[in-house]
Amino acid sequence: MILVDTQAVIWLSNADEKLSESAKRTLVEGRIQGILAISDFTLLEIAMLVSRRRVTLPSSLGDYLAFVESLFTVLPMTPKIAERSVQFGPSYPNDPADQVIGATAIVHGLQLVTSDAAIRASGEVNCVW
Repeated sequence: MILVDTQAVIWLSNADEKLSESAKRTLVEGRIQGILAISDFTLLEIAMLVSRRRVTLPSSLGDYLAFVESLFTVLPMTPKIAERSVQFGPSYPNDPADQVIGATAIVHGLQLVTSDAAIRASGEVNCVW
């Protein structure tokens, strides 16, 4: 499986020109193989971004979230993910969404497709961009 960060999920469906070539290849191959996943927190993060008007969707929020859920395996929060999410070093972003998503990748042993430079620079999560 390959874990996809929230921004990459949004760009995949709305603005794929913002995805790097490496991310596009990884996502296309993952889609063909049926191995793309998201953290359940990504669904909440999308809803929060829409409610704060930071993201505009091509459909209603409910329809969009259902569409996202149909494309990805949704990985739920577990005690191990919750525990790991608070163990990042100081260079990792201090954002609960980033921490849960990064911890989900680590606990499941997955690569994370992310444009987030701080996550990638921390070296704590195996990233693709």
